[in-house]
Amino acid sequence: MEREGELTPGAVETIVDLHDGRGARAVEAVSEGRIKRYRDFTVVVGHEDEYVVEDGGCTCKDSEYNLDPEEPLERCWHVLAVAIAERIGEVDRHEMWYSEVRDFL
Repeated sequence: MEREGELTPGAVETIVDLHDGRGARAVEAVSEGRIKRYRDFTVVVGHEDEYVVEDGGCTCKDSEYNLDPEEPLERCWHVLAVAIAERIGEVDRHEMWYSEVRDFL
């Protein structure tokens, strides 16, 4: 489906077919390098805020209000982006605590 560091067109098509707009946004975030792993959390940088993804869950409103946690294909685009980035080795790793970074924002 993909090689290390690269999503094939077929993989992108499959992701978008399975997850519609959420899949497209996830692929976009990965391609733009917006998945950051800190010592304490993985964070997806959105256009308006940053979202903490941990243990398959996310701090975004979509996860909180719109998705069924029992349905494995229902994931927000932030969780999908982390899964994709991890799979292809595109997580931007930082040797610091996110809480330290958050203090600067």
